[in-house]
Amino acid sequence: MKTDSFPSWFTDILLAGTLLSRVPLPHLSEATFARGAQAAWAYPIAGAGLGAIAGLVASLCLALGLPAVFAAGALLITLMVLTGAMHEDGLGDTADGFWGGFEPARRLEIMRDSHTGTYGILALILITGLRWSAYAALLPLGVLPVIAVAALSRAGMPCLMAALPHARDDGLSKSVGRPDVPTAVLGLGVALLLAGLCVGGAAIGGLLAILAATAVVGAIARSKIGGQTGDVLGAAQQISELFALAAFILLLT
Repeated sequence: MKTDSFPSWFTDILLAGTLLSRVPLPHLSEATFARGAQAAWAYPIAGAGLGAIAGLVASLCLALGLPAVFAAGALLITLMVLTGAMHEDGLGDTADGFWGGFEPARRLEIMRDSHTGTYGILALILITGLRWSAYAALLPLGVLPVIAVAALSRAGMPCLMAALPHARDDGLSKSVGRPDVPTAVLGLGVALLLAGLCVGGAAIGGLLAILAATAVVGAIARSKIGGQTGDVLGAAQQISELFALAAFILLLT
């Protein structure tokens, strides 16, 4: 399927979905991938689509009479399959690098290592466990909060990309490029709109939560490696997701 004739906004959504998931999508041209930075505003839309699929799987589990904790586990597995667990991989690599090295160069070297160390394993166990319990608490409210979380948790990544320089001269984040501030702000607006349609005024609390999470990850990244990488962006998504879940549990339950 040729995508050159698609409107640019639709191409951006396809590109965001291609970058953030393993879902089969129409083949995009090399020229389209050159728009990677400009398409960052559409990350929340891609996230909402992933959240909708995972939420429907969880809803099916609940409809079959399975407990919420089982449905939450199925939701997490679905998200990991749909994304290739790229965000979880980023979280593990970031934890290993940030706390396993004493100099920025060494931290970046550890982050590139395919092996997962103690810090990464602990981060994955703790963050995934907290996400699991949070989804189990939120799922009785339906699929819409799940979609809102998935959209909001991907809105902070363009902000980090715009705010921090690349910490290395290669890698996925470098190849995508840095969006400008208006693109990042547009992404936040899109995420707030999608979340608002799902959970109403609680979306504002969710947005504030992911902004706080993004700011924390960004500050640590600047201190540890002087910028951001694809792994840092993945870690930011995971932490933002947890913060958004916590906000919605407080506001909606």
